[in-house]
Amino acid sequence: MDLNAVQMLIKVAEHKSFTQAAHCLGTTQSRISRAVAQLETELGTRLLHRNTRNVSLTPDGCLLVDRSAALIAGLDDARQQLLDRRCEPTGVLRMTAPSVLGRVVLTPLLGQLLEQHPGLQIEASFTDRLVDMVDEGYDAAVRIGPLLDSRMIGRPLPPLHWVTVASPAYTARHGRPQNLEELARHRCLSVYNHYRGFAVPWQFRLPDGSTIDWPAPHAIRFDSGDPLIEGAIAGLGVAQVMGFAVRDALADGRLERLLPTLEGRSRELSLVYPRTRHASPKVQALCKLLLGRSAW
Repeated sequence: MDLNAVQMLIKVAEHKSFTQAAHCLGTTQSRISRAVAQLETELGTRLLHRNTRNVSLTPDGCLLVDRSAALIAGLDDARQQLLDRRCEPTGVLRMTAPSVLGRVVLTPLLGQLLEQHPGLQIEASFTDRLVDMVDEGYDAAVRIGPLLDSRMIGRPLPPLHWVTVASPAYTARHGRPQNLEELARHRCLSVYNHYRGFAVPWQFRLPDGSTIDWPAPHAIRFDSGDPLIEGAIAGLGVAQVMGFAVRDALADGRLERLLPTLEGRSRELSLVYPRTRHASPKVQALCKLLLGRSAW
């Protein structure tokens, strides 16, 4: 028995019209009429009374519809569940992000992602190393700076802003610099980027609106950005760090901002993923989570 023909018969019985049943099923009246006629031939009985005014079920038609309606509804429900399951993010999502951003901001958000999609597993690499997403098999990455790889799709995220900070204990001993000339005489904590082969410069905005890269005279140089915050809080010197990473320390007084009128360092941030992953439910779930942010 053709279950599609049975479904058509049920819709005709519901609407008492071939025309309305065709509209509901997205097909033609003639196709439904042929399908029901073939079903009647196969079963050897009339299933519908047809006249110019309406359509109604015969007793045999009523019996078939009564016995089949629950089955057809169950099949439709199973089909929808399979479609929903295909769209539900499952399996392992491999992602990477800069170390501090991943540790401070993304880790709590990933908890939300797992709450929303319990079938998902996450493998996260929080590193300042620029990973090759395709060769290393990553689904997505959060990247600072412009997108340079044509194999990737980049979705803009709220930009990152840097602040210059020191601990109250440090400024009590060494004073608060009022300009870049005075800052040059302070102990500065900096980062050497081994992958690019240079010390990361600080950046400031001048009174005329232009920005300059400023080579901080380092007292201590780290190979990643993570120790900058702990070092500044411990009073080791002045550091320039991403604002979100020191929000709590500024609020509770462990750190204070220096030269706020010269703050100018800002970098674009993107969620990046291979073009081949665009339709992935896992990646789209991550997009929905991160693209809804207005600030860090």
